[in-house]
Amino acid sequence: MGSVTSRGPRMEAQVVMMGLDSAGKTTLLYRLKGHQPVKTLPTVGFNVEPLDMPGHVSLTLWDVGGQSRLRASWKDYLEGMDILVYVLDSTDEARLPEALAELAAVLDHPHMASVPFLVLANKQEAPDALPLMEIRARLGLERFQGHSWALQACSALTGVGLPEALQSLGSLLRSRSHHVSR
Repeated sequence: MGSVTSRGPRMEAQVVMMGLDSAGKTTLLYRLKGHQPVKTLPTVGFNVEPLDMPGHVSLTLWDVGGQSRLRASWKDYLEGMDILVYVLDSTDEARLPEALAELAAVLDHPHMASVPFLVLANKQEAPDALPLMEIRARLGLERFQGHSWALQACSALTGVGLPEALQSLGSLLRSRSHHVSR
């Protein structure tokens, strides 16, 4: 059972953000925090940041490094998570199968049973970005039975799609908290 908790009118949730290296996780994290885009280095280990969302929702975001040598430790970040945000690089068509395989491995972990997930198709501002509908068709997210999910196009550089991503995150968390409280 997750840790979505309501203390009075405030809901608190643990969010793990994963994806292959160079997908834009750290840039997204700091953009969601309201910062301008900054040059980032590959994350070794993790970054953790609080984020207050509209509607009295308080998140703790865990941004976990995505280099192949670090992915074996992803399982260490899954216990107690309420939602997964999985970031894809929309311009990296060659690694889409690898990204999908890693997402499937995470969702298959026992700690992730029934945990909802949000896939962010990042870098949509790039001219060579795959369109969202093509990404949706290739990912086949419907196969992940028992998980609520959403797919959202976004750009960490421009901020486009991030308000909608936060709305999707809020909806998924509300559906989880209703599910958990039953």
